[in-house]
Amino acid sequence: MSVFIIDSNFLIEAHRKTYPLDIAHGFWNKVKQLAIEEKIISIDKVKNEIYGNEDDLKNWCIANLPNNFFKDTSVVLSQYSIIANWAANRSSHYMPKALTEFLSYGVADAYIIAFALADNTNRTVVTQEVSDPRCRNRIKIPEPCIALSVGYCNTIEMFRRLGETF
Repeated sequence: MSVFIIDSNFLIEAHRKTYPLDIAHGFWNKVKQLAIEEKIISIDKVKNEIYGNEDDLKNWCIANLPNNFFKDTSVVLSQYSIIANWAANRSSHYMPKALTEFLSYGVADAYIIAFALADNTNRTVVTQEVSDPRCRNRIKIPEPCIALSVGYCNTIEMFRRLGETF
């Protein structure tokens, strides 16, 4: 079964910009349903990013997402090393700060790609980030995904692939 691994910005941008919790009940009910059905999951690093804020999004996640929604990334350390090597080999392109941030223990991006890479044929990263190969000050999720043949898409494409509406 194919599963979509959601990045922090899936939840954060939905909450703050596109689908506010107090208005877009259909969206959030659909997210809850897909999480319960295990069609969407995320990782512990995303949980830490979300739960670092005392806000309505954190409260919604605690109240609505299943206990097994956020997966442990300690099981994908060998795949993480592949991502880290990819990034290190691009040190002539990316600024040092971009590399440091991308590979930081507390940042989810490299780990979410590693989690997808661990079961590449059945996992797709969902992010609102857009490919920008010229960008030097930040490693965006699509760049290593493209380089390492890891599937990725945005929120709307994920819903289309799942055949879901709300």
